[in-house]
Amino acid sequence: MTPTDVIAEVRRLVQDTVAPYRYSDTDLLGYVNQTLKRMALLRPDLFGVIADVSTTAGSAVQTLPSDAIRLMDVFSVKGVGAVTETDRETMDRNYPAWAVEAAGTPVNYMRHVKNPTRFFLYPPPAAGVQLTVEYAKAPPNYGLGETIAILSDAFLPTIVNGAVYLAQSIDDEHVSSGRAKLFLDAFTQDLAGTFSSRTVTDTKAAGLKPSRATLVTGEVI
Repeated sequence: MTPTDVIAEVRRLVQDTVAPYRYSDTDLLGYVNQTLKRMALLRPDLFGVIADVSTTAGSAVQTLPSDAIRLMDVFSVKGVGAVTETDRETMDRNYPAWAVEAAGTPVNYMRHVKNPTRFFLYPPPAAGVQLTVEYAKAPPNYGLGETIAILSDAFLPTIVNGAVYLAQSIDDEHVSSGRAKLFLDAFTQDLAGTFSSRTVTDTKAAGLKPSRATLVTGEVI
């Protein structure tokens, strides 16, 4: 899936398929990229990447790369072992000096609840420590022919809905008629629907009540 694929469908829906076009490719490309960024803010889980992240030696406070939207998980110290999640309140209460302990190999991480791109490590990392981390990554500004690799092709209709909304929201006619809102609603419903479907795809009970799941699968859950 490329922005060109999205734009072709957008042009069909806004009835702008014959040159000279009302919306230039540059304008529509901008709407596509804006839609992807809106998607990343509404559903950061769709933009998760797993990467090795360097740490700031000797500091309990760590910052994700500049393209990060928010932390999702810290899996391990690269080449060493797992890092277990805890919370800062527990550490502060039970071991007030945790943040100034000598640098070493981190065994715990804590989320910064007021800053989604920062987190804490205990003990503070020694020089050269790298973490294997999953974080939501902000999408770049794609060119017309570049592949939108971070998302499945199944999300093409969602991107189309978002881009059509942006294109038609500049016209009083389409705002007054509700046509622009129609596509905005479709865009947000797409994102909500793919989230709610996780109860079916990501759980053993497949979204059924335990009693019903037992009847279907023959297993006690």
